[in-house]
Amino acid sequence: MADYLVIVESPAKAKTIERYLGKKYKVRASLGHLRDLPRSQMGVDVENNYEPKYITIRGKGPILQDLKKEAKKAKKIFLAADPDREGEAIAWHLAHQLGVDENSDCRVVFNEITKDAINESFKNPRPINTDLVDAQQARRILDRLVGYNISPILWKKVKKGLSAGRVQSVALKLIIDREEEIKSFEPEEYWSIGAGFSKKEGNFEASFYGTAGKKVKLTDKKQVDGILSTLDGDDFTVSQVVKKERKRNPAVPFTTSSLQQEAARKLNFRAKKTMMVAQQLYEGITIGKEGIVGLITYMRTDSTRTSETAQAEAKTHIESMYGEEFTRKTKAAGKSSAAKTQDAHEAVRPTSVLRTPEAMKAFLSKDQLKLYKLIWSRFLASQMAPAILDTVTVDLLNNDVQFRATGSQVKFQGFMKVYIESHDDKEEEKDNVLPPLAEGETVTCASIDPKQHFTQPPPRFSEARLVKTLEELGIGRPSTYAPTLDTIQKRGYVTLDAKRFVPTELGGIVNSAVNQYFSDITNAEFTAKMEQSLDHIEVGEIPWVKVIDEFYVDFEKHLKVADEEMEKIEIKDEPAGEDCEKCGSPMVYKMGRYGKFMACSNFPDCRNTKAIIKPIGVTCPLCKEGEVVERKSKKNRIFYGCDRYPECEYISWDKPISRPCPKCESTLVEKRLKKGLQIQCTECDYKEKPQE
Repeated sequence: MADYLVIVESPAKAKTIERYLGKKYKVRASLGHLRDLPRSQMGVDVENNYEPKYITIRGKGPILQDLKKEAKKAKKIFLAADPDREGEAIAWHLAHQLGVDENSDCRVVFNEITKDAINESFKNPRPINTDLVDAQQARRILDRLVGYNISPILWKKVKKGLSAGRVQSVALKLIIDREEEIKSFEPEEYWSIGAGFSKKEGNFEASFYGTAGKKVKLTDKKQVDGILSTLDGDDFTVSQVVKKERKRNPAVPFTTSSLQQEAARKLNFRAKKTMMVAQQLYEGITIGKEGIVGLITYMRTDSTRTSETAQAEAKTHIESMYGEEFTRKTKAAGKSSAAKTQDAHEAVRPTSVLRTPEAMKAFLSKDQLKLYKLIWSRFLASQMAPAILDTVTVDLLNNDVQFRATGSQVKFQGFMKVYIESHDDKEEEKDNVLPPLAEGETVTCASIDPKQHFTQPPPRFSEARLVKTLEELGIGRPSTYAPTLDTIQKRGYVTLDAKRFVPTELGGIVNSAVNQYFSDITNAEFTAKMEQSLDHIEVGEIPWVKVIDEFYVDFEKHLKVADEEMEKIEIKDEPAGEDCEKCGSPMVYKMGRYGKFMACSNFPDCRNTKAIIKPIGVTCPLCKEGEVVERKSKKNRIFYGCDRYPECEYISWDKPISRPCPKCESTLVEKRLKKGLQIQCTECDYKEKPQE
């Protein structure tokens, strides 16, 4: 019979940890929080120091009863919830429910689910950290006060089912502000002059730089023509060759935020999916005879620090796989921000680099393998030597008109042998090798290519870019990025188009209302300051009640004003320009949770509704009778189907185009790939670039 009861959060972890600890330990799962604020009411007594009223979460009663039964049999109880604020709060609630002294050595924390880490953590149990619990409680109460007070006003004044929140309202405002920026953007004309040069050892390209040694910006065609008329023949003199050696350092290991960004860019994973797969890798995968093993460290962190043991193992592996010259000679970068004590842990890294992606391939699903490979490669690269690149800049002169050619070549791959970080809105760096060029040498210009351009508006936010921006502004924490992105989409405030956020009309209305009456809630600076206050509570510098009180005094005044003065916003139905086929009344466009849809104006007598469909001018490739129309799925994803549905069941996620495949005459579709749009055949291997 077991002497000790250990309570973790998930059943998957429970099995693994029980195996590591042996027969004296019984490990059970709480399945997350067991107690929380009630959903049916505010649950916060603002008149009594914001005292929270916690209740057992619906459906969790049987779990709590089982844990109480097991607790009575155990000589000692260990609370091993996740190593962060939420985990500490779960442990605190469990201690209260099971009669465990929170000041006793009842709390164990581990950053990875491996035998060594688990055994080590049980050698050093500690009391529950009440400062961490207070920080979680303050955040929960703050979110409840904001959400449960503003949302009913939005329901009354705008529409049922809407919500506002500390982080979601700032995220929505960022997206809407960006859209305004794009709409008001005025493109500016500019020009470039490219030139192709020929040389026996190889051709190369250069671009116009300036005149008389000064950089010149080309703003119109007249200026370009003036420059070109100055050129005297095709010969250019190499006036200067500058060669440099440049070091490129590897990226630091993943935090939650950087993992979500990179998984979005390289794997096309949404933030929610990244966290779900990372959780599976953290909780453990069955690895043949080894049994269940946690493959990565805890995935909710804003630290880039890694343990010396992990660094030493990585160094040995790098030496054996790539050679000693590929190991990092200086101490690897990595920080544990003092201000953000959420990062009292490590970065996201593999629990052992010896478990290579190739070795784990047989045990992982496709998505698990992709994410594990990303985490494994990033960590290993962070422990490797910098890459060394040879760069060369060559200036070419013709009658005082200066062109410049730049080239770079990797001299030593270093960390780039394993992994290269990607960037939003930026092309990957590639080798551009110039032929040997010497000062005073003459080269011949083979072609001149002046081009007109226009400045582009800032791009809409992708998930990766929005997470990065929230992090840079100090808004939200590792555990909140993915739920925030999910909420603003579920509420119908934004949609995703080509992986970029586009605000809906409803999103604009809600943002405008919240911004007018609760400007602090949508203010990034204010929200970041609030996050800092939560960090101060976490290290015991401020009492949590003081932080809540300072916020609530002003907030309560704004609530009163909003309730009295906010005008009821009528979302008017727009005529759809057609009549209802059931009763003959005019159809109108209405605003729904997932955007606009068509409905009969004779509601409730006639309940006819239709999705808004958009013909794309293509005959259905299946029935050859109907028209292909653009539709939206319940998850707001665009797809294409036949307008004769259900008689014809043609459906495609890729947009069909009107002409057939020139090779086999099947349907051609526009396929969205990571590198952009591509036309390809649905039956044969024919591919082509889209026409500009």
